[in-house]
Amino acid sequence: MTAHLLTAGAAVPDFCLPNQFGEEVRLDGLRGAGVVLVFFPFAFSRVCRGELAELQAERALFDDADVRLLAVSCDSKYTLRAWAEQEGFGFDLLSDFWPHGETARAFGAFDARRGLAERASFVIDGEGALRAGIRSDPGAARPIEQYRTALEAL
Repeated sequence: MTAHLLTAGAAVPDFCLPNQFGEEVRLDGLRGAGVVLVFFPFAFSRVCRGELAELQAERALFDDADVRLLAVSCDSKYTLRAWAEQEGFGFDLLSDFWPHGETARAFGAFDARRGLAERASFVIDGEGALRAGIRSDPGAARPIEQYRTALEAL
């Protein structure tokens, strides 16, 4: 696991990543509204599918808080598009494919030994400051209740 995750109150690094449709999403371009950034290891994997399906089912939680939900993995945009279409995900899946894991590294959420993004989420306010971090161990899902608590604090 990565020991240098960002901590609450820290300014978060900007990034520009393609979503599953190849459209660029830049964090600085989303200022003024909150963002929940959800790093996950792999598309088409059991725990990741369960987590993202739960986020999809709870979209109203994020919409009501006026935050943009973004999920990030090191998969290619093509893989993410196929997965989003198969699962019916209605939020952006961002590809941190190349340079491999660069954005996950900037957030302290990259496992270089295994070459994947760790299960780490970041709740970011409209000014670009980190308000909460949520993480779980490999193979364990992040509880939706932790997102609810973090969003209430925005």
